[in-house]
Amino acid sequence: MLAALSITACQSQPNQPPVSQTPSPQEIFLSGTGAEFPYVIYQRWFTEYNRLHPNVQVSYQPTGSQVGIQQFIAGTIDFAGSDVAMSDAEIAQVSGGVVMVPMTAGSVVVGYNLPGIKTGLKLPRAVYPEIFLGKISRWNDPKIVAANPELNLPDLPIVVTHRSDGSGTTAAFTRHLSAISPEWQGKAGSGLSIQWPTGVGIKSNAGVSAQIQQQEGAIGYVEYTYAKQLNMPMAALENKSGQYVLPSPAAAAKALAGQPLPENLRLFVPDPAGADAYPIATYSWLLIYQNNKEPQKAQALKEMVRWCLSEGQKLSDSLGYVTLFPEVVQRAQAVLDKINVSSGGIDPTKSSLT
Repeated sequence: MLAALSITACQSQPNQPPVSQTPSPQEIFLSGTGAEFPYVIYQRWFTEYNRLHPNVQVSYQPTGSQVGIQQFIAGTIDFAGSDVAMSDAEIAQVSGGVVMVPMTAGSVVVGYNLPGIKTGLKLPRAVYPEIFLGKISRWNDPKIVAANPELNLPDLPIVVTHRSDGSGTTAAFTRHLSAISPEWQGKAGSGLSIQWPTGVGIKSNAGVSAQIQQQEGAIGYVEYTYAKQLNMPMAALENKSGQYVLPSPAAAAKALAGQPLPENLRLFVPDPAGADAYPIATYSWLLIYQNNKEPQKAQALKEMVRWCLSEGQKLSDSLGYVTLFPEVVQRAQAVLDKINVSSGGIDPTKSSLT
């Protein structure tokens, strides 16, 4: 009887137009790789965005900034992450143009493993470059003891641990060492990969973190979020103002505050001023093709990045990153307009960011 009523109802309104059906959004898969530094927040952002937009799925592999830049230039991915942005020479190798967007910021910490010492270690700016040069090789060296009279520093060898792969974390750390130590600048310099004067090379932030935790007497540098999640002891570093500052999102924000972004949005602050500034802080960028051969991907990526720069920033502090300053967000949002989503061809009215 119910079926008959339904049929009758339909037959009694022969002139009523059929109900239109909104097509499901097309599924879009975006792939990226690169910097490990922002991996924790990228993973959270991309998961949250997919929850809000189930048709957009994002895969990001933390392979290091160097690999990210290489694969971006080769055109094998949709976007890349890098803690050193791209140089003009690298940008010139991308025929479709490059848009670089500052997405987040944070700090590089000096983690250590000393029996019985979980907190309180202070390292003067004249001392920690010498540790990574191999000139200070034991934990009870007089220069370390002088800065830490309240600690019972052990007579243990210092085991320096560093990255073996091309890394933006390495670039930020060695850029800082070069800024505060002429000897470091002359002997080792800075970059994604360098010839280390001493130490054990380990791949990835996770690998360096694990090595520090396993080896008594170890010291190394990792991104703050990794150290925080692992509850790794972190040294307070002496900054340019002569103050010892522990790493935190707030102290990293102090390091970057008041530093205006240049036109190309590539800003490095290797030795920040300010009494409360943690001395090793850096931005991290997404590298996006200005002219993507697949406009739908370009549009989806553009919309996702806008969300990360707005709603996504609310997740920063809880994950150990710096919430971007409003003026930085404004500049980053504006540069997204350079991305061409109308076609796969070059738009001559829009110039790449160099």
